[in-house]
Amino acid sequence: MSRLSGHLAETIRLAAPVVVTRAGILVMAAVDTAMLGRTDIDQVAFYGIGTAPFIVITITGIGLLFGTLVLTSHAVGREQREEAGPIWRRSLPYALLLGLFGFILCLFGEELFVLTNQPPAIAAGGGGVVAILGLGVPGTLLFTTTAFFLEGMRRPVPAMIVMIAANGLNVVCNWLLIFGHGGFPALGADGAAWATTLVRTAMAAMLIGYVWWMTDRERCAVRTPLGPGWWRRGRAHRRFGLASGASYGIESVAFAAIGFFAGILGALPLAAYTVQHIVFAMVFMIALGIASATSVRVGIAHGRRDWPNRAMAAWSGFGLVILVLGVIGGFFLVFPAPIAAIFTDNARLATATAPLIAFAAFALIFDGGQAVIANALRGAGETWAPTAIHIVSYFVVMIPAGWIFAFTLNHGALGLIGAIIVASAVSVTLLSIRFVAISRQKIKDP
Repeated sequence: MSRLSGHLAETIRLAAPVVVTRAGILVMAAVDTAMLGRTDIDQVAFYGIGTAPFIVITITGIGLLFGTLVLTSHAVGREQREEAGPIWRRSLPYALLLGLFGFILCLFGEELFVLTNQPPAIAAGGGGVVAILGLGVPGTLLFTTTAFFLEGMRRPVPAMIVMIAANGLNVVCNWLLIFGHGGFPALGADGAAWATTLVRTAMAAMLIGYVWWMTDRERCAVRTPLGPGWWRRGRAHRRFGLASGASYGIESVAFAAIGFFAGILGALPLAAYTVQHIVFAMVFMIALGIASATSVRVGIAHGRRDWPNRAMAAWSGFGLVILVLGVIGGFFLVFPAPIAAIFTDNARLATATAPLIAFAAFALIFDGGQAVIANALRGAGETWAPTAIHIVSYFVVMIPAGWIFAFTLNHGALGLIGAIIVASAVSVTLLSIRFVAISRQKIKDP
């Protein structure tokens, strides 16, 4: 087996369950949107605008916990698995603190929507949704840091199994709470938010329980008490996390701004953009799964100081994501209307959504590529370079471009997709240049 095929095989082995886990997060949102699409456009709009700040808060928290994945993979690369358990244990109270802070922020969703000039009805409906979703932030982050630990250990399957079970439970809870079956009131968008919150909390409990009782818990020291000074010992964890959290937060805030622009366009454009964004984000989870696997592979090679294989791990992951998303993007271009029909039986909404899905095919490739290279840089020990590049790409480029394309040039929601394409193309170009630079530096000076 050639070195390249070996890298591809190992990346696919790690990425496949991670893709299911990451996609499962968005499958929940997609199922929520599809089931709400059987009610009315307003409920889809409420849920779409309500999830925007929740996603920003959650993704920022996930980024702040990224050190769990990086440090665990480095420990595995050094063949020091006994260091991995304490890394996970220190991440749990940190994740809980971040989750509680995120919950508090979610209580001010309606005020945020009013400040961003959303219509009063959308601001009120979305505010209720985000407040309920906020209750699930602690569980989401506890699940995430535990999944990162297992992925760094090259054991992504347990998180995948929990995610599959959780999605089945979410469908049942939605059926009860959205439509009012089984004696429950029909809560619409609020019901979808309650279902998701309950399920995400259960996910955290299940995965933490698995790690606590896994067969090699003693070898990995997962039950080692925190002891005094745990916050100080987590400094490296937070150093990686602060950079990736800022990067994730910046990108998600920028995408939330694009969502707010869709809200200003009106209820129908917002609902269409919401459906498109769910479809896009669900497929993008494939990119994040490949990116996570690439980060682990790069991190292990970095821990071994194996610079050639570190570079090969990064570029094989990049090539894989371009190939996979290119194929899926082709389906977006050819079958946008049938894809839109999966999420709504409202003819007006389906008609408005289809061209957005087709145009998003181009955004998929650029955005997926930049996600893989950014995670490869983090796996290689880079902290702030990906963050700086994301600031330029998504704050400096995408937000102004979104406003200009949508309002100044009057392209509406299609203009918002165009802004995502431009920003992601800038991001993948700059990140690739940076990775080439650090690879040459390490090869010259091992």
